[in-house]
Amino acid sequence: MKGSRSKTDSRTNDAKLKRKGAGAGTKASKKAAKDPNKPKRPASAFFVFMEDFRKQYKEAHPNNKSVAAVGKAGGDKWKSLSEAEKAPFVAKAEKRKIEYNKTMAAYNKRLAGGNADEESDKSKSEVNDEDEEEESDGEEEDDDE
Repeated sequence: MKGSRSKTDSRTNDAKLKRKGAGAGTKASKKAAKDPNKPKRPASAFFVFMEDFRKQYKEAHPNNKSVAAVGKAGGDKWKSLSEAEKAPFVAKAEKRKIEYNKTMAAYNKRLAGGNADEESDKSKSEVNDEDEEEESDGEEEDDDE
């Protein structure tokens, strides 16, 4: 009887597995949900290059449906480029990074200020324009005040 398991041993193992499976679901719920209003991170120089390269590759190979082939060809081309040839893509990536930093600063300010002032998808200027339209529809003589 050496090495054999009894029925009670298998039942306790099953119970442990059930508990372990239930605990796995709680970890995911503890993770904070992503904020859909948070700005996306900017593309690196390579991804800026790939935006242009994909268009060129598609024109040269219209029948190609493989994403992997485009990625592999783009990676090989990027590696073969000199620093001077990469410079325009690096510059575009830097511009995007600066813009991202500005939008993140504004986003963090909004978060620090509280969610009460949180705007919808409309910018403040659009909201102000609508307010002005509503005021002008009512009484137009009040502009002299």
